[in-house]
Amino acid sequence: MSVLKTKCLSTKLTADEWATVARAAAGQPLSAWARTTLLDAAAAPPADQILLAEILALRALVLHIQVAVHNGDPVTLEHLHRLMARVDADKIQHARERLAPAPGTIPGRIR
Repeated sequence: MSVLKTKCLSTKLTADEWATVARAAAGQPLSAWARTTLLDAAAAPPADQILLAEILALRALVLHIQVAVHNGDPVTLEHLHRLMARVDADKIQHARERLAPAPGTIPGRIR
């Protein structure tokens, strides 16, 4: 069953902005393209979350490799692939946890 769309969002564009949007829509109806693009952007993690996730993943990889080398364990390609898969699977969640304000704090304010 289709859900009825009852809310409207509009904006004004310059001629150049309209041309840019029309090119990006690549022949799709502009309203359909705009709706999909807006919903995709709203669902995407913020850039700071993505960057922190990558930094945390890199940190985890480096630390795991350092510990393995320190212990004299071989670091094989297979071991690295498994490690990368595990780190990638958890990186966004770890970033969200780090970016979430601590209980009892005001977001954006350093205590």
